[in-house]
Amino acid sequence: MENVVLVVHLILALSLIGVVLLQRSEGGGLASNAGGGMAAARPGLTAVGKVTWILAIGFIITSIALTIIAAEKSAGASVLDRIQEAPAAAEEPATDAAPSLGTELLPPSADDGASLTPLAD
Repeated sequence: MENVVLVVHLILALSLIGVVLLQRSEGGGLASNAGGGMAAARPGLTAVGKVTWILAIGFIITSIALTIIAAEKSAGASVLDRIQEAPAAAEEPATDAAPSLGTELLPPSADDGASLTPLAD
């Protein structure tokens, strides 16, 4: 169920992006909403505008549905329960699988007798 809603949500999101990019610009930006100039002369919704509203409402509905599904899945679990279990697993003794850092990874020191400056060949 969650996967179906998620796929529908992704399709709606991509479709909404495409439809918004297809709309023609009205040229006013935010200034057209502030009441400057031709505030009363706004044309009605076009077919693309109606599709945008339908996709936006579907996107919001699927977002809410995904939130409800996620809340139901995590209803029995608490974040604090997971935090309290984590230190118990970390206290187990380490095996020899971890590599030890030896001196082969470090540069030679001045006491080794090797020259620290590169030589020109």
